[in-house]
Amino acid sequence: MKGVTISQHGGPEVVAVQDVPDPKPAAGEVLIEVRAAALNHLDVWVRKGRPGTTLRFPHVLGSDGAGVVAEVGPGVEGVRPGDEVILNPGLSCGRCEFCRRGEQSQCPSFSIVGLGRPGTFAERVAVPAECVYPKPGHLEFTSAAALPLAHLTAWRMLVGRAGLRPGERVLIHGIGGGVALAGLQVAKLIGAEAIVTSSAQEKLNRARSLGADAAINYRIEQDVARKVLDLTGGRGVDVVMDTVGAATWQTDFAAVRRGGRIVLCGVTTGAAAETPLNVLYWNQVTVLGSTMGSHEDFRRMLRAVTAAKLEPVVDSVLPLDRAAEAFARMEAGEQFGKIVLRIAD
Repeated sequence: MKGVTISQHGGPEVVAVQDVPDPKPAAGEVLIEVRAAALNHLDVWVRKGRPGTTLRFPHVLGSDGAGVVAEVGPGVEGVRPGDEVILNPGLSCGRCEFCRRGEQSQCPSFSIVGLGRPGTFAERVAVPAECVYPKPGHLEFTSAAALPLAHLTAWRMLVGRAGLRPGERVLIHGIGGGVALAGLQVAKLIGAEAIVTSSAQEKLNRARSLGADAAINYRIEQDVARKVLDLTGGRGVDVVMDTVGAATWQTDFAAVRRGGRIVLCGVTTGAAAETPLNVLYWNQVTVLGSTMGSHEDFRRMLRAVTAAKLEPVVDSVLPLDRAAEAFARMEAGEQFGKIVLRIAD
């Protein structure tokens, strides 16, 4: 079968589309014929190499995916060949204290499809049966593939960790990326007000059309926090959703209200940042880290998406053999929404 692989760590030049062995479902696993798969920044980090992670080369990239069940391994119940499914790419042991509590993303051995095992950028992928969920009926495969990682991450950040409530205000940095846009959609589902930022006016305009209540162009507004305070009558936002990291960390503390919450899931601009401890304690700010989500988070997110007939924002759809072009677009930050690879019709 064809797959998007790396045979060593490095830049975009190490990505290749080549023939790889067909996977076989082991006990408790399901084989999926992949119809579509979406890119994430995780794919770039895997390509570059993550400390402490050893891959078996050639390694198939990709975490998000949607397709049709082709085969089930021994011991699998509730999933049948022909089922249209999407994947929760989170991997956990299922036995530790955290898994038993239903907190799979806190499992000490937590990993992700495309990192801990071969990924979804291929014609077929084998995954644990617990990672397979029915595809929402209102979504085509390309839209469904754009849903899992970004919307699970956003749901966990805003609902599970920050406890965002109707009527509250949330600041979302870097609108245009998959998780940030998912956060905007989740915030509006909840009934919260959303302030978004970007350096591209077109992205801000499109975010407005998706329900953003205010939009800040940080190339024009040099002091984003001051603008946020102006927009909130000097109060600040209840929640800051940060997928950016070092570049926005100081702004987070200046823009959040007393007693507010900052929730962080990514460090695309760097992992080292100075924290204003005086603001942290004096303003009684809560700082929350967040990674992916649990199976219960995924189930609830899917129910909300289905009930609201929510459509993930898809930037573009490219065939599998144009994967390098898809990577280039994402790394240049040109996208508005998810970039999807069409694997098969």
